[in-house]
Amino acid sequence: MTHSIAPSGTTRGRELLSFVAVTAAGVGAIGMLAVVSPEEQGHYPTCPFLTITGYFCPGCGSLRAIHALTQGDIVTAWERNPLLLVMGPLLLGAWVMWGLRILGKTTWTTTRIPAMWIWVIFVAIVVFWVARNIPDWTWLSPA
Repeated sequence: MTHSIAPSGTTRGRELLSFVAVTAAGVGAIGMLAVVSPEEQGHYPTCPFLTITGYFCPGCGSLRAIHALTQGDIVTAWERNPLLLVMGPLLLGAWVMWGLRILGKTTWTTTRIPAMWIWVIFVAIVVFWVARNIPDWTWLSPA
């Protein structure tokens, strides 16, 4: 008797629909960022955390970084948000593994990520968040 490693029945259909929806939203958002520059005022909202507190959040500069990546400008993307360039491949890898799991090609799930790595990522984000708001460290500023 063989066991499928893909989700079965209705669960598989729902998960496939979720995967397709997330993929379409991601492609649409990246496509929009490729065409409409966040550098131009009025196209995208300002970061709510920055507006309320005056401090940069870990995501500040991500729209401009993604726009720069769609234009092939890795240096500007790094200047806008280096965390995005570090975490982006991890998110892309998780997305690929999600798709492979739906297709039955792997049994990998996010629950297989060791807790230590979750904490390492969390601490890295918090350290980046604090460091980019140190007054003399403008090299981490998304501006």
